[in-house]
Amino acid sequence: MPDPGGAVPAPSLRPANLARVLRTVCGWDGTPSRADVAGATGTTRATASRLVDDLVAGGLLDEVERPAPARRGRPATPLAPGAGVAALGLQVDAGLLAARVLDLRGRVRAERVVEDDLVGSAPGPTLTRLARLAGEVLAALPGGVRVVGAGLALPGIVDPGSGVLLRAPNLGWSAVRPAETLAGLLPPGLVPVPGNEADLAARTVAEAAPARPGGHRDLLYLSGQIGVGGAVVLGGATLAGSAGWAGEIGHVCVDPGGPTCRCGSTGCLEQYAGRHALMAAAGLPRDTTPRELADRVEAGDAAAGAALERAAWALGVALAGVLNVVDVPVVVLGGQLGELGGPLAPRVEEHLARRVLSARWRRPRVEAAVAAPAAGATGAALRVLAEVVADPARWLSAPTAPRAPAASRPRHARAAGSSRSASAAAAPGRRRSG
Repeated sequence: MPDPGGAVPAPSLRPANLARVLRTVCGWDGTPSRADVAGATGTTRATASRLVDDLVAGGLLDEVERPAPARRGRPATPLAPGAGVAALGLQVDAGLLAARVLDLRGRVRAERVVEDDLVGSAPGPTLTRLARLAGEVLAALPGGVRVVGAGLALPGIVDPGSGVLLRAPNLGWSAVRPAETLAGLLPPGLVPVPGNEADLAARTVAEAAPARPGGHRDLLYLSGQIGVGGAVVLGGATLAGSAGWAGEIGHVCVDPGGPTCRCGSTGCLEQYAGRHALMAAAGLPRDTTPRELADRVEAGDAAAGAALERAAWALGVALAGVLNVVDVPVVVLGGQLGELGGPLAPRVEEHLARRVLSARWRRPRVEAAVAAPAAGATGAALRVLAEVVADPARWLSAPTAPRAPAASRPRHARAAGSSRSASAAAAPGRRRSG
């Protein structure tokens, strides 16, 4: 116990100052100099320079090529977030598996997305497939990239304290501990932190790259695959609820007398706007793509048009109730709902204009997400990188990134189902929501 009469040592300001500097560079529109950082953080140039040097030495910041000087004198050295620090984002959904690595600049460094029908799948084999995808992605990374952590997006209710997936109706999973299974299959040090897929996908709209705000800070995000998930974002932060379970918009009741849902209720939104429900209503096979459905609607196909109108009505009913409660100006459609955004968004807007009380003064907007598939995987990686930005001192002496051991790397790149892959760097706008 400290001596009451003795002096209490002041806590070190260095961790907080490192975080301020890293956050400033990550959020900068362009490439700031050390002098820019000093001005933005209110520190002296000498202090800012020392902090920047520490972050550069730790790989969290990079000194990039100087532009051609416009006048005499040595130009300042531009700074950028560290391209060698990255996070692994994983996703399991009823219609896909995904693994993606994002760096501190928000760029996709490697990824694998495999489409498949996983409704009613067994957790063990499915997670084993996901671990194989992760191994392929880690093996494809260029040398010098340090993966500092992993996140996992899941389509259901996740207990944030224990990481237990309490229930994922469309997968048919209950009381699953996915992180424990994956910890034994991934390289040492990469234990993925589970989270709700829609919450993580919404992050890709509110956050363009680590510490860089996206196009919307207040929104209602809809993640549409076989099921429908949702998340409310206020001031750039997801509204989690008291237990972290908020946002289950797909199970908002549209019609109590409607069809039975896998969750056990009736008339849930996803029974009208989920992918299987949409295709069934249009008289199309389950594996019909959203683009094919949209093309049929535009061509005047009566059944396809009726199915889309039915989905727009159900979305209008469910979303109006949410917007009347939370008061956000925009709805962002992700996943397969985003792919249908062209014909779907204006129809939903018409319903919201009639049902949202404040629409007379501010009509709700409905937009399609611009991010590519499996936004939950991107959001899972962004969440890990946000922890790096918040506490960079923790990572300055971190060991080299875990990589897939040679014995566990896959012998071939193909997996069941259709897939896309990329190992080259991509611009932030190419990041892969939902």
